[in-house]
Amino acid sequence: MGDMANNSVAYSGVKNSLKEANHDGDFGITLAELRALMELRSTDALRKIQESYGDVYGICTKLKTSPNEGLSGNPADLERREAVFGKNFIPPKKPKTFLQLVWEALQDVTLIILEIAAIVSLGLSFYQPPEGDNAPKAQDGAAMEMQPLKSEEGGDGDEKDKKKANLPKKEKSVLQGKLTKLAVQIGKAGLLMSAITVIILVLYFVIDTFWVQKRPWLAECTPIYIQYFVKFFIIGVTVLVVAVPEGLPLAVTISLAYSVKKMMKDNNLVRHLDACETMGNATAICSDKTGTLTMNRMTVVQAYINEKHYKKVPEPEAIPPNILSYLVTGISVNCAYTSKILPPEKEGGLPRHVGNKTECALLGLLLDLKRDYQDVRNEIPEEALYKVYTFNSVRKSMSTVLKNSDGSYRIFSKGASEIILKKCFKILSANGEAKVFRPRDRDDIVKTVIEPMASEGLRTICLAFRDFPAGEPEPEWDNENDIVTGLTCIAVVGIEDPVRPEVPDAIKKCQRAGITVRMVTGDNINTARAIATKCGILHPGEDFLCLEGKDFNRRIRNEKGEIEQERIDKIWPKLRVLARSSPTDKHTLVKGIIDSTVSDQRQVVAVTGDGTNDGPALKKADVGFAMGIAGTDVAKEASDIILTDDNFTSIVKAVMWGRNVYDSISKFLQFQLTVNVVAVIVAFTGACITQDSPLKAVQMLWVNLIMDTLASLALATEPPTESLLLRKPYGRNKPLISRTMMKNILGHAFYQLVVVFTLLFAGEKFFDIDSGRNAPLHAPPSEHYTIVFNTFVLMQLFNEINARKIHGERNVFEGIFNNAIFCTIVLGTFVVQIIIVQFGGKPFSCSELSIEQWLWSIFLGMGTLLWGQLISTIPTSRLKFLKEAGHGTQKEEIPEEELAEDVEEIDHAERELRRGQILWFRGLNRIQTQIRVVNAFRSSLYEGLEKPESRSSIHNFMTHPEFRIEDSEPHIPLIDDTDAEDDAPTKRNSSPPPSPNKNNNAVDSGIHLTIEMNKSATSSSPGSPLHSLETSL
Repeated sequence: MGDMANNSVAYSGVKNSLKEANHDGDFGITLAELRALMELRSTDALRKIQESYGDVYGICTKLKTSPNEGLSGNPADLERREAVFGKNFIPPKKPKTFLQLVWEALQDVTLIILEIAAIVSLGLSFYQPPEGDNAPKAQDGAAMEMQPLKSEEGGDGDEKDKKKANLPKKEKSVLQGKLTKLAVQIGKAGLLMSAITVIILVLYFVIDTFWVQKRPWLAECTPIYIQYFVKFFIIGVTVLVVAVPEGLPLAVTISLAYSVKKMMKDNNLVRHLDACETMGNATAICSDKTGTLTMNRMTVVQAYINEKHYKKVPEPEAIPPNILSYLVTGISVNCAYTSKILPPEKEGGLPRHVGNKTECALLGLLLDLKRDYQDVRNEIPEEALYKVYTFNSVRKSMSTVLKNSDGSYRIFSKGASEIILKKCFKILSANGEAKVFRPRDRDDIVKTVIEPMASEGLRTICLAFRDFPAGEPEPEWDNENDIVTGLTCIAVVGIEDPVRPEVPDAIKKCQRAGITVRMVTGDNINTARAIATKCGILHPGEDFLCLEGKDFNRRIRNEKGEIEQERIDKIWPKLRVLARSSPTDKHTLVKGIIDSTVSDQRQVVAVTGDGTNDGPALKKADVGFAMGIAGTDVAKEASDIILTDDNFTSIVKAVMWGRNVYDSISKFLQFQLTVNVVAVIVAFTGACITQDSPLKAVQMLWVNLIMDTLASLALATEPPTESLLLRKPYGRNKPLISRTMMKNILGHAFYQLVVVFTLLFAGEKFFDIDSGRNAPLHAPPSEHYTIVFNTFVLMQLFNEINARKIHGERNVFEGIFNNAIFCTIVLGTFVVQIIIVQFGGKPFSCSELSIEQWLWSIFLGMGTLLWGQLISTIPTSRLKFLKEAGHGTQKEEIPEEELAEDVEEIDHAERELRRGQILWFRGLNRIQTQIRVVNAFRSSLYEGLEKPESRSSIHNFMTHPEFRIEDSEPHIPLIDDTDAEDDAPTKRNSSPPPSPNKNNNAVDSGIHLTIEMNKSATSSSPGSPLHSLETSL
């Protein structure tokens, strides 16, 4: 304290002398220099400061400030500093406008198909057919309006060019990739079915009218024929609209938005929607220790008092009164008076620790012993302390001298136990009397008390005192070594930052769920290992690694000091604790785990961080968690989710919600694809056999509304259960639709098709009503087709209950009342269905039904529940023909340059749509390559070959048809495995020749030709033309 005061006095003169210069001279250090200084660490930084500025005061002099008093606060001076060094402020991101959000939503693949269908339908409305067909067209437009505003599946070419220039992008989230791929595949199938439907209807009509009935084409009949064609086209559009799963982006958005809102209650503030479902696939969590796994409040947990080792803080009655008195006074006065424990800010919260954490732990011990340190401090104020020897890192102790009223002195000391015990000649015994403390006794305490405490990761502090009698001459107070000796030991206490009580259980859940938890901390390795063992990260007898940052860096770097992925791959699978680590080490570890190819599937890594330096690691991770309480603004800005309570258990909740999102989407898909299969087959078959769809356009759109908007709302809002943590992560390549789900989809579709076709072709006999088949163009609605429509909708309604379970569970009603939204939607849909059927009339092509017909419809609908039990009885393993669907994009399908960090976001939809184009280009390119090889053999000694020219597109190839022997890195996704294998050796070449096959740089086959003048033309070594020809063939 005295040193600091002297420095302050010494420096105040410098500050005063600079007051004038504050307004007119320039600063002696630039922003760039400060930035460069911040890049350096430890000894490098010290060396730089000493070389360039002398010392810290030299920097302060150049910055015209004081290390003790800070800035003067002069407004003019602050303005000038802002102008030179900038504001200490992170500018907020510019939010997207409403129109930009709308435009983004309209880029969705499924929406584009619907937009085209809606535009065509709208255009056809200008033909003005009679009243009955107007409604469907208006409804087609309405179907689009129900789509979500926020969907991230599609992308516009121009926007992508802009994005490329801006920030680097990662691959889209696992779920988005799988969904986009699945949506495109279903969309293609729907487009094919609708095209076939239209073609068959038109051909049937033309052949039947003009061939079989031999009617001539009359000019006056043209409007009628056109009305028929329009009707056929609308049926085709209806099939397409039903087939296209436009509810997918809506289901994803609803599920994520609902989860995000609920996660807020679980202390997870989600900043990026994708992070929510990515967390469900997490395979590794790299967590901080302090504050996340531990409580971030030092606490006395063990004590050695009156010759007893207490594993918990003892009751005050167990301690002799005079020892307790020494303990209370010693701790109260021999801790800085700035260290104190304040009441909690919120009711039910923990008391706040202010000041030195170790001293707060000792003060907390007094509160646990039901004593108040403040009473002692009121009695002995800070001014009354006779002498204070402040703590420093060399002597590792602090001492305070009190002068008693009788002229005697008493000194209280506290410090590292091994240092203070060596200065103790006496110890307070069990009866409270001081007894002799020999070196042998000290060794016993070290072995039986201090070492066991240290092995558990506790910091041991020894508390002692010494009396100076009144009659003796006053000691030489400046000679500290003579004063702090001959002490009497009061107690030895063990202090730690205790593990949060709920953390061990949370980590056990993570491990059971297939997630590896790693601790990355700046603390020493012994404490880290002890805390990791208490948390359950380390288990005795397991093969694991605990490394310090230095050791970690030594193992992962080669002789040149470069990080090698192969070296990281040898370490990370067994690594559980990384101690004394820097933020750079954390980033290196995260990047190494993500980039690793050791395991079958790419690891999905979550990281926690609170400091500004954790930013790169938080950005690099698949999901970055920032601390809401201890975290800096920079860390929060770099993160995906903010933990508002800084607690590890909140991460486990995030995993649960992420997996729930994934399962909710799968439930919705199981339900929707069943409706899709049935509706498309019914519309297609019905149209081809009866020249009319049994389900009319408006009815189809109501079915679409049930299976898209309402079903996504009902199934995407299922609350998560603990059972989600009993399985391993799905991983990036696991299909969205499992074989069990495919069994459910096909099984229920079979039941529904049998019911619908039975009603369609035999229903009129069963119910004794008029047939609705082969009705004239504008015939009124029939009871027959209304029963078909009603039964179909009720089957979907009951199948929605079946869809709640996707893993073959029998009890589909389990937890149904926990989801009020689901119950409301199912009941609400049923009520609306009654209104549509009974009062819908011509607009909905419905006729009123009797009670008996309603009961039959409900009975056939409920049959899906019984049929579901039958399906779950059949073991999936027996059904070999079942295939999975909705796989993630395999790594080999993504070109290497797209995997690079500096490339824009990978768009799975675009890749899927370009697949045919790629195959065409590759075929053309293979022929091209082989002709080039033949030409190369023709030319004697390869003379006269021109240098490769830069050609950038297929159009250039057409205008410059000559061929060259060329070399290029592939720029296209390799579709077959042989290409991937052929391409592998060329990737490993250290320096491939300049690129030639730029006639079509989008389609290089990966075959590299090298001309070597000194080698025989017949050489078949790798790299020779002949070898390349063999490879291509």
